[in-house]
Amino acid sequence: MLQFIQYLKGYVRIRVWGYSPERFMNLCSNHDILLWDIENHGEYDTMCITVKGFKKLKGIVRKTGTKVAIQERCGLPFFVPRMKKRKIFLIGLFGSLAFWMWMSTFIWAVDIVGNYSISEDIFMDFLKTHDIYVGMKRSKVDIEELEKKIRQDFEIVTWTSARIDGTRLVIQVRENEVDTGGKDMGSGAEQAGTKTVENKFGSDLVAEEDGVIVSMVTRQGVPQVSVGMEVKKGDILVSGSVPVYNEDATVKFYQYYEADADVYIRRQLRKKEELPLHYEKKEYTGEEKEEMVLSIMDKDLVLRLGKIKYENYDKITDKKQVKLLENFYLPFYYGKSVNREYIVTDNIYTEKEAKMIFSEKLIKYIESLEEKGVQIMKKNVTINKNQKKWQMDMDFQVVEKTGKNIAIIVKEEIEDGSMEEEASVHGTEGHAAAE
Repeated sequence: MLQFIQYLKGYVRIRVWGYSPERFMNLCSNHDILLWDIENHGEYDTMCITVKGFKKLKGIVRKTGTKVAIQERCGLPFFVPRMKKRKIFLIGLFGSLAFWMWMSTFIWAVDIVGNYSISEDIFMDFLKTHDIYVGMKRSKVDIEELEKKIRQDFEIVTWTSARIDGTRLVIQVRENEVDTGGKDMGSGAEQAGTKTVENKFGSDLVAEEDGVIVSMVTRQGVPQVSVGMEVKKGDILVSGSVPVYNEDATVKFYQYYEADADVYIRRQLRKKEELPLHYEKKEYTGEEKEEMVLSIMDKDLVLRLGKIKYENYDKITDKKQVKLLENFYLPFYYGKSVNREYIVTDNIYTEKEAKMIFSEKLIKYIESLEEKGVQIMKKNVTINKNQKKWQMDMDFQVVEKTGKNIAIIVKEEIEDGSMEEEASVHGTEGHAAAE
C-alpha cells in the first residue's frame, strides 16, 4: 500500500557522494525527509526520496559537503506528461484495457470434472440444448438452474456444483455407483437386480431369462420356485401376494408387498463375433508436412508453405487455448498440424491376426461379464473361416442374478357384480396377475 501511495505522489532515485553521506542521511531523518531502498556502492550511495523531500535537500547538501544527482524519476507525476506526447500509445493502452474488460464478460472455456460414465461430448451436447455454450455472456448463466437440470437429466448424477472462475465455467459432478446389472451384451437380457415398484398392490419378482435355480434367499414375499427347478423367462420367482388364512385353512384375504429376493440361475449364454476376411490397411510413406494453426472460436487460419499434394493423408492437430491468468481464458487457440501421407492397401487377415483380434475381444467380453457379477462356469470358443469372413462363436455356462419386479394387478368386485381392474405400474414392463 505504501509503495502504491509513493507511486501516485512520485519519487526520484538519487546518487549521493562526497565528504559525509552518513551525516547527510542523519540530517534527512532529523528533518523528517523519508529515504528508502538505500544501497552502498563504495564511492557513492543510492536511495529513493519523495519529490517534496528532494526540494528540501539544498541546505542539507551545503552543510554536509555532499553532492546529489538524480538517477531516475518514478511515479505517476512523471509518467503522465510523457504519455501526453504519445497519444497513439495512450489510445491503444486504454483501448486494450477496454477490450480485455469486455472479453472478461464472456465464457470462453468449459471444464467438466468428475464425469466417468457420462462422456464429455454427451455433456457438451446437453449444455448446448440448454443454451450453455462457449462465447455466451457470463451474466446469462443461471448457476442454480443449470445444477437442477443436470440432476434432472442425468439420473446417475447424485451431486453437482457449477461456478464461474474468470472466463471459465467449471462444472463438478459426482456419479452414483453403477449397478453391475444392466444389459447383457450378448443376449440383450437385462441383468438381475431387484427394483422397487411403487404400487399399492405390491409386486412380484419374475425371471428375466430361462435357466435353473442354483441359489435363492427370500427376504419378502412367498417363494414360488426352489433350488434345482427350471424356470422360463417371465415365470414368477417370488410372489408379493401373501395369503392370510382362516381357521379352516382357506384364504381369508391377501396382503401385498414388494417381493424381494436374491435369486441366481445357471444358464447358457451364446455370443458371436465376426471379422471380414478382407480389409484396407493404411501404410504411411514417411512423408509429412507441418503447418501452423491459429484459431478464433471454431474458425481456423492455417499457415503453411505450399500446398498439400498428397492424395491420402491424416491430419493430426495439437492446439492450446490462450489464457492470461489461471482462469482468464480467451477464445484464441494456437498450435500446429502434421499431415502424414499414406497409401491404402488391400489385405487379408491371416489366422494368427484373426486369433489375436478375437482374443482381445474375448478378454474384454469376459471382463464385462465379471464386472456385472456374472460367474463363468464353463466356456467353449471356436473360430471358423469361410469365403467372406472369420467368425468366433462363444458358448458360456454362467451363473447370474435374475429377477425384476412386476406390479401386481388385483381385480375387485364392485356393487353391480362386474369386475373392475385396478393397477398402478411405475417403470415396469408387463403384468403378472395374482388371484
